[in-house]
Amino acid sequence: MMVDTEEAAAVTGAQVEPVEHPLSPVEIAEEAEDVAASKETKQRPEESREPPAIYLPDTETALPLFKMKRFLVLRPGTLTQAIADITRLVDKQMDGNILRVWLLSEVDHWNNEKERLVIVTEQSLLVFKYDFLMFNCEQLQRIPLHFVDRIAYGNFSFPKYSLPSREGEGVRVHWDRQREPSFTSRWNPFATDMPFITFIPHPVQALCSTYNSLCDISAFRDLVLEVAQKANAAKPVPGRANGVLLLNQPVHIDASLGAMANFGNGNKLGYSMARGNLGF
Repeated sequence: MMVDTEEAAAVTGAQVEPVEHPLSPVEIAEEAEDVAASKETKQRPEESREPPAIYLPDTETALPLFKMKRFLVLRPGTLTQAIADITRLVDKQMDGNILRVWLLSEVDHWNNEKERLVIVTEQSLLVFKYDFLMFNCEQLQRIPLHFVDRIAYGNFSFPKYSLPSREGEGVRVHWDRQREPSFTSRWNPFATDMPFITFIPHPVQALCSTYNSLCDISAFRDLVLEVAQKANAAKPVPGRANGVLLLNQPVHIDASLGAMANFGNGNKLGYSMARGNLGF
């Protein structure tokens, strides 16, 4: 469903406090791309008519910037086009008005990172798998917010003798308190019936203040909690205590063998990146 101009103006959370950017998602994307481009320009040595001196870049800043430039989401116009594409897929009758858009990473139950665009609306949490190379939305997961019953956040934890590990904090959204993942699902790396979803900030968060806002996991957690509580009150689920619990506790990943996840995460295989002459 198409989103008109007036609705797009509310994408960044104008209807929910606190709001950091009174701009549309497309305007936020354009601002982020402009800042990233200006940062790249500052890294180039100034032109001079004199014979150039030996230029030794600051390795502490040049190497991270080089790695960041490989993410296809940073190409001029890419994020703007991606947000425009996914907002067209929002069903206003089913989802309500768009509140805000995020650029995050999903961590699955096998510790694999996956690049995601996320939209929070009045009724739904929409998670998009978007191909930034082909400008195509490959998958949409719609989570009704009135089913959300828990939001956990904290450092990651693993079984005692597990091989994988992960630093930093994550946010996990649960929507079925009475159903635990089956043994088959826990050991199936391709299982899609898990009653929760886990997010971390996207790696480009540290690039500039605008990307920091788009990838702000704490603001995402607070908005999902607020909107889910309103959705629970407006549309209670029969036979279940209403309300959403906010839990500050370790986010547990029940994975013992993580060789493939460590390899994939180390090489950013879950992200759209330029890889030599190929991009995927």
